[in-house]
Amino acid sequence: MKLEEDLYYPHPLVQDVLWASLHKVVEPILVHWPGSKLREKALCTVMQHVHYEDENARYICIGPVNKVLNMLCCWIEDPNSEAFKLHIPRIFYYLWIAEDSMKMQGYNGSQLWDTSFAVQAIISTNLGKECGPTLRKAHEFIKKFSVLDDCPGDLNFWHRHISKGAWPFSTADHGWPISDCAAEGLKNADGGFTTYELTRSCRWLELINPAETFGDIVIDYPYVECTSAAIQALTSFKKLYPEHRRHEIENCISKAAKFIKDTQAPDGSWYGSWGVCFTYGGWFGIKGLIASGKTYSNCPCIRKACDYLLSKELASGGWGESSVMSEQEHTRISPGDKPHIVNTAWAMLALIDAGQAERDPNPLHRAAMILLNSQMKIGDFPQEV
Repeated sequence: MKLEEDLYYPHPLVQDVLWASLHKVVEPILVHWPGSKLREKALCTVMQHVHYEDENARYICIGPVNKVLNMLCCWIEDPNSEAFKLHIPRIFYYLWIAEDSMKMQGYNGSQLWDTSFAVQAIISTNLGKECGPTLRKAHEFIKKFSVLDDCPGDLNFWHRHISKGAWPFSTADHGWPISDCAAEGLKNADGGFTTYELTRSCRWLELINPAETFGDIVIDYPYVECTSAAIQALTSFKKLYPEHRRHEIENCISKAAKFIKDTQAPDGSWYGSWGVCFTYGGWFGIKGLIASGKTYSNCPCIRKACDYLLSKELASGGWGESSVMSEQEHTRISPGDKPHIVNTAWAMLALIDAGQAERDPNPLHRAAMILLNSQMKIGDFPQEV
């Protein structure tokens, strides 16, 4: 049964024509000689790439979709194969029990990502000495989970990017480098940073995207979040090692900042692809530009972004968005929404970095009261949808 709300990316007509043609015309040809020889060779090539991905991702795979498909391919090839047996225990990395049912999450976890933000949060409180043992353990965890080697063989043949020295989103076993968990290796010619690899092909390939729950997944794209995180990382690195590849790093930061400026919407917002949604994009957009050396006074993009966020603050204080914002890219924050703790925190971080406290602290004070009044007795904050 397919629910309408799950149909995020309906198949275009060209796909219906293509799949029907393959099934009705091409399939009968390929099951008989000499077409069967071509089919056999093609399937052999496909399985080589499946096994390469499985082995280099330790059978976790890049995500749950190809995890299931790769495991199914291994079972069809040989139900008793070692490859299929190695797939089975990794299934549980994706399953979790929610309040209403068992679900499959979109990744095998976010261990590295969460640890990095937790460290930054602790350091920002100036409680480093009190939390010394915790920070040391976190440091060892981050150090341990760095990807130490590139995938073997000819990376161009296997359509893979360099990964040595990067960090994954979850664990080292997963192995896929993530640009906003690492930095410089995934910069496109336009200055923007993608997630896993460079943008290798053309956008029209999305016409044959077979997934109904995800759009824009056939090729990788540059994102404001990844680009901003890379700028921040390179700026921090430059402070520690000012002469190391100085011209390359400065040129990279300059091009990345231009990408962020060029992708800003006319109303001052940025679309956040990896969080919900315009407060998230605004936070990364502003932080990236500030890290590149821009300020509120000398950068119109930062001023427009701050004006956009301030115009969307709710009368009661704070900011609120829903997942509809991610599904409908042209939907903007509505003044009628209720405040959301996370959106409020993102907007506050962006405005504080842009110097809002010096210009007019009242919007920040109203938003801070939302956070203070939302905290539970144990110190945590409630989960919101």
